[in-house]
Amino acid sequence: MSTVTLVLRAGVRDLARSRWLLAYAAGFWVVTEALFLFGGTGPQVVLSLLNAMLLVVPLVALVFGTAHVHASREFTELLLAQPLSRRAVFLGLYLGLALPMTGAFLGGIGLPLLLHGAASDAPRLALLLLATAGALLTLAFAAVAMVIAHGVDDRLRAMARAIGVWFALTIAYDGAIIAAVSAFGDWPLERPMLLAMLGNPVDLARVLVLTALDATALLGYTGAVFRRLLGTPLGPAVALLALSAWAAVPVLLARRRFLRRDF
Repeated sequence: MSTVTLVLRAGVRDLARSRWLLAYAAGFWVVTEALFLFGGTGPQVVLSLLNAMLLVVPLVALVFGTAHVHASREFTELLLAQPLSRRAVFLGLYLGLALPMTGAFLGGIGLPLLLHGAASDAPRLALLLLATAGALLTLAFAAVAMVIAHGVDDRLRAMARAIGVWFALTIAYDGAIIAAVSAFGDWPLERPMLLAMLGNPVDLARVLVLTALDATALLGYTGAVFRRLLGTPLGPAVALLALSAWAAVPVLLARRRFLRRDF
């Protein structure tokens, strides 16, 4: 059995016993069931789940991921004391963190959607993109959590930095966009706004799902620019590709920091 598989299995076994992760999956299950049971139609359920996902998934991945890396410091040092490849150890640690979190999210929303989705009028493409976007956000922010945790030794400072990243990308970003549009409204802002949107995975996930719902009024300024410049179906394809890059680039950054770190 390879080093990656051994470390991955240890991580999965550890997180499978985590009450926080079980509560995370159960929370999405309860919210999804409640949305269906209390009269939500298909598109309304997808929109409500999207809003919850954009706030909760990055926050949990960053905070839980940062705390888990710090809590696993002795286990990591024990692994590195063995004649094992650092690259293999990192990959096993990352997958052992990211895959259980992704599974908890997909299980939390997926099972209720399978039970109710066939009987609802929710667009199948929107449901598929919602699950895909949530999984990619989890992979991306779990990697960002590893970047933070391996760069800051103090646990409280690392947690504060993780919450700051979440606040910047999920809340402050929209305010900055509105301020930029207000300040430079006379300038051609389409292309800068498009680049700004590609730099935010949360906004990419939002636009990716909303384009499948044809909810133009909810796309916001950057989403409207994105749709006007790239059109459909090119727009969702570009958004999905950019979101996939957001899931890959932080992993490379986290691996570089892990390989250079003196444990």
